[in-house]
Amino acid sequence: MEELSLIKQAMRAVMNGQPLALRDPHRPAWHLAPSVGLLNDPNGFIQHNGVYHLFYQWNPLGCDHRNKCWGHWQSADLLRWEHQPIALAPSACYDSHGCYSGSAVAAEGKITLIYTGNVKFPDGSRTAYQCLAQESERGEYRKLGPVLPLPEGYSGHVRDPKVWRHQNDWYMVLGARDLQDRGKVLLFRSSNLRDWQSLGEIAGSGLNGLEEFGYMWECPDLFTLDGADVLICCPQGLAPQPEHYLNRYQAGYLLGKLDYRQAAFSHGEFRELDAGFEFYAPQTTLAEDGRRLLFGWMGVPEQDEEAHPTRRYGWIHTMTCPRELSLRHGRLHQRPARELQQLRGERAGWQGRLHQRPARELQQLRGERAGWQGRADDAPAYALEAAELQMTPQGAFSATFGDAMTLNWDGERLQLTRTSLTDGRPEHRYWRGSVTHLQLLFDRSSVEIFINRGEAVMSARYFPAGEPQLRLCGSAPLALEYWPLTPCMLE
Repeated sequence: MEELSLIKQAMRAVMNGQPLALRDPHRPAWHLAPSVGLLNDPNGFIQHNGVYHLFYQWNPLGCDHRNKCWGHWQSADLLRWEHQPIALAPSACYDSHGCYSGSAVAAEGKITLIYTGNVKFPDGSRTAYQCLAQESERGEYRKLGPVLPLPEGYSGHVRDPKVWRHQNDWYMVLGARDLQDRGKVLLFRSSNLRDWQSLGEIAGSGLNGLEEFGYMWECPDLFTLDGADVLICCPQGLAPQPEHYLNRYQAGYLLGKLDYRQAAFSHGEFRELDAGFEFYAPQTTLAEDGRRLLFGWMGVPEQDEEAHPTRRYGWIHTMTCPRELSLRHGRLHQRPARELQQLRGERAGWQGRLHQRPARELQQLRGERAGWQGRADDAPAYALEAAELQMTPQGAFSATFGDAMTLNWDGERLQLTRTSLTDGRPEHRYWRGSVTHLQLLFDRSSVEIFINRGEAVMSARYFPAGEPQLRLCGSAPLALEYWPLTPCMLE
């Protein structure tokens, strides 16, 4: 499809479809979601000259995985975001079937996008090119064309370039599927972003002590954090286990050390990044203040997408909240970005017994908070349309979110339960360990549960009927704090 024609159709789809999308009761109040159509992977997450840019996979013409463009938002504070024009649209011979995922770097004082151009042939085969696009003086993105063809020895499934600078060179990791249907991560080096040298495979199925571990590894992201190297990746084809790998595809990480001279990555075991129902294709960036920040897609490819009720309103999927990463005791921790505390508003209604007020400067950031401590059975109901809840349980409890989801803690295992959108049966996700603290962030159709101040996370979409409320059950003591969250501007 001609680029100008696709962009015109996208504008028409937004103008005609957004009024319906905004009437959806499940439309998020403070998470990022598409104006219309389908959103999936976060792309090109970068902070440049004090401004955050978040590009994203977007089909503005429907709720399926076609017509993949790069949408674009920008923000000065991770809270208030502005729509920008479509950055990339599939129009050239090298990206005719989609501008697939990739990343962004600052080069020559401008943002440069590195993305996968997807091409499919009439016989069902496909190929992929890694391509560049550079920011113009007008803030548009001019395609510079392919800089890396399909590497020899791999299927047409080679994609999702993540690029970073190390010393005097650029490095790139790519997700790949070899000709034996084994998922791999490939490493490349360049001095100029245009001429790339292959350094070989650094991780994947059959490497570094891993046995068979999926037929395709998507969305790799390699970065240094607190003195160690972290490789985030999304293996496809892992067999489900009783309490792990329960989503259609997985997102996780390997912790180790990249030897740049030998192009070798020694690492430990694969660990899931999120124990919930919806989390995939995360991407990180290094903020100017030194924090490593992450956005994820609160969705999973080919997992009940056709049954999401938001499709009736012409849109599907959201991003997670922005998260800060840290390394503690050899494990990756995730916490909500501190900026989100500014969404905390003044609580109306039942106050309970207030805890000691925080310091004045913290109080200005958070607004009024309501605190309560007692048995879970005696807790009041809390509105969950857009809210933050922090709990310190001292024994087993059960929490029901509207009529659509339940969280149970039995002293050894957290179990998150909802009714399947496709067959009406209960489905579960699990996390095992000691629970000392829970931070729950609710939006109109999502919840993100941060366990033990970031030790683990459970992210999920849910679709309550009416205005959801929290109801707690249990005889053990439980301390609780609650804030309503104000809507986040998306202009």
